[in-house]
Amino acid sequence: MIKIHHLNFSRSTRIIWLMEELGEPYEIVPHTRDPNTFRSPQTLDRIHPLGKAPVIEDGALVMAESGAIIEYVIATYGRGKLIPAQSGSAWARYIGWLHFAEGSAMMPLLVHLLGTLTGGLPDGLKGFIAPDIDKTLKYIAAEIPDNGYLTDAFSGADIQMSYVLEVARMGKLLTAYPSLEKYMARLEQRPAYKRSIERGGPVRLPLG
Repeated sequence: MIKIHHLNFSRSTRIIWLMEELGEPYEIVPHTRDPNTFRSPQTLDRIHPLGKAPVIEDGALVMAESGAIIEYVIATYGRGKLIPAQSGSAWARYIGWLHFAEGSAMMPLLVHLLGTLTGGLPDGLKGFIAPDIDKTLKYIAAEIPDNGYLTDAFSGADIQMSYVLEVARMGKLLTAYPSLEKYMARLEQRPAYKRSIERGGPVRLPLG
């Protein structure tokens, strides 16, 4: 059984959601952020050198990184679910989105959010990331069909992208992109997503 080391208000909700979608058994090991620094606790350092979540244990395997975990879990336990056939344009699109989420999209959005939480960014940094934020959100919005998903059907790539857009939403960046708000609403209506929140707690930070 996969053991998920889950940090509150974090990316690790993705992996709980993934397991709920697959209907596979799993165990949650909860870790709680420091109430003063909001950083990960030292309990995660004892599981993986990075001290971050998500981390899974599957027997002797200890694995970090959301995208890699999603790939591994779907390949090992998915039985063809949540993934296109492994050839052709649908597969390429799936892999592209899965890696784009944390590889390119997350950085400017997360920097923006951290700025809103810490009193604002310096003008130089704000000016540097603003074009990337605009380009990133326009790109995602243009690529998701009405009432659709990142590929032909709901997949692991949508689970991976959800936290990226949650970061954008917490940073008050999605109001200009109603199609992305609707996409997030579709994701959040999935029964497996609702169960992941019931089990792991909310993803959204308590920003007031």
